[in-house]
Amino acid sequence: MKLIRHIRMALICCVFMLHIPAPASAQEIGSKVISAIRTANAKELSSYFNATIDLSLPGTDGTFSKAQSEVIIRNFFGKYPPASFTQSHQGRSNDGSQYAIGIYKSGNLQFRTYYLIKNVNGKPAIHQLKFESEE
Repeated sequence: MKLIRHIRMALICCVFMLHIPAPASAQEIGSKVISAIRTANAKELSSYFNATIDLSLPGTDGTFSKAQSEVIIRNFFGKYPPASFTQSHQGRSNDGSQYAIGIYKSGNLQFRTYYLIKNVNGKPAIHQLKFESEE
């Protein structure tokens, strides 16, 4: 009787474990970052930022808080609305960080785009984001 009760409890625990979402991987976040950049969604993009992030954009370069970075990115997207964004390369470094390089187009301007995702306490987050003008 005790064995049946233990088995039943184990099965119930297993069912509940299946409903707990797994933490997002860096690769899953990478595809969401691409989507947020293509749609100029600063709020969505900033949801993947680390608590502080190194930003480099035309006229802005430094380390900013997550909230400051969202405002800066929103202003950038307002000034340079996306015509397209194409990721041309991605990779991993030895420490498990993921990076990607792409081209962001706005009107007749192009920006070489780079972002770096690192794991912090098992959760991937953007630590660096650059939009460099290609003139």
